[in-house]
Amino acid sequence: MASFGWKRKIGEKVSKATSQQFEAEAADDKDLADDDDANWVHANKRRKEILLEDCVKRSKELKDEGANLAENRRYREAIHKWDEALQLTPEDATLYEMKSQVLMSLHEMFPAVHAAEMAVQRNPRSWDAWQTLGRAQLGLGEIALAIRSFQVSLHIFPMNPEVWKEDLSWARKLHEQQKATKTEAVQTLAKEKELAQESVPDYDFESDEIVAVCAAIAEKEKALSAAKTVVIVSASGTVETVTEKENCPTTPDETLFIRAR
Repeated sequence: MASFGWKRKIGEKVSKATSQQFEAEAADDKDLADDDDANWVHANKRRKEILLEDCVKRSKELKDEGANLAENRRYREAIHKWDEALQLTPEDATLYEMKSQVLMSLHEMFPAVHAAEMAVQRNPRSWDAWQTLGRAQLGLGEIALAIRSFQVSLHIFPMNPEVWKEDLSWARKLHEQQKATKTEAVQTLAKEKELAQESVPDYDFESDEIVAVCAAIAEKEKALSAAKTVVIVSASGTVETVTEKENCPTTPDETLFIRAR
């Protein structure tokens, strides 16, 4: 029986120098591949940076064009320019804030509030975005919300005289007028309700006057029921009115043809 021995390793006959040369070449190829990967990642990143820079640059151009159009009261065209800019830089809060101002000039208050809210979401530290939101809310009649927005704007920029003296002051004045109007309406409604209750007299059906009136009406009804009027038509066509008393009824003779009450 043949005995088993260790299996010969693959490459056992390859010389050590050849093996080392092969390993060195493989390492060089790996380094080149790593360098190629690094260069590709860097190049791709650079292309993205260039694309982003181009988007920002084009967005700024569209923003400026829209601003010039808005100054010339070409509001619809300005909005179109800013919408194009938002496709390139959707996180630009200034674009939404400017769009909200123009929408208010067009008296489109709901879209104006929405645009201002988008501006505030993208940049909560923008005092002018909060100011624009407050003005749009005033246009909708949301006075309490507008006061809060103006207060946030002042919290961010306390030294802004425009928000303090004009926006917030005007909003508070409107709020006081609104409260006064509501109070007056409530008072008027209460007064009308009180007058309606007073117009219905409160009769006392057990008073002596009411009892006397009821007794007089009863006596009159009794007298009318005691004396009844009878219309008698004879056969010859003569009409005669006879008063018939309850205790002594009148009996017509045989010449009567028709009897009617």
